[in-house]
Amino acid sequence: MKIQNFSDEQLVEKARADVDFFAPLMDRYDRRLAAYIRRISNFCPETVEEILQDIFLKVWKNLNDFDGRVAFRSWIYRIAHNETISRFRWFRSRGHDTEVEFDETVSLPEKTDFVLDLDVKLSGKKIQQILAQVPKKYREILVLKFYDDLSYTEISDILKKPMGTIATLVSRAKKSFREIAQRTNTQF
Repeated sequence: MKIQNFSDEQLVEKARADVDFFAPLMDRYDRRLAAYIRRISNFCPETVEEILQDIFLKVWKNLNDFDGRVAFRSWIYRIAHNETISRFRWFRSRGHDTEVEFDETVSLPEKTDFVLDLDVKLSGKKIQQILAQVPKKYREILVLKFYDDLSYTEISDILKKPMGTIATLVSRAKKSFREIAQRTNTQF
């Protein structure tokens, strides 16, 4: 069986026994997590890379503690969430503003009802500018649900909030996004 065909949990088991299997696990999540961090934080690429390194170090150190009660994807996103929040706090405690950069190639996926309401022709830059104005608690929900295509259960595991709360936050996040888009005269 090829490594690409292994499930996350199979790779975790193999990585526990053989360090060579950790690299494919990192490769599987490197780009996804980098995009997630960028979208919820707008950190510069160097900071995103530093956070990724911290995430993978924590994953490696705690790999034996992963017990499978939640999906590996939820577990690693939770670590990414915590590391990103920690970096926000670190910057804030030192009086630094985060550097904002927009990825102009980003666009929302077309497979959700929410996204179908949007003018799909919006440039990635406009979407990122609107997303940057959405309150952080809603921005992360939008990124997890619509960019990373995670289920409510996975989002619940990542954010450690009940599923009913997640559903409410998704609804409020979509409303916030729409209001900002209207306020900035971004056409739907």
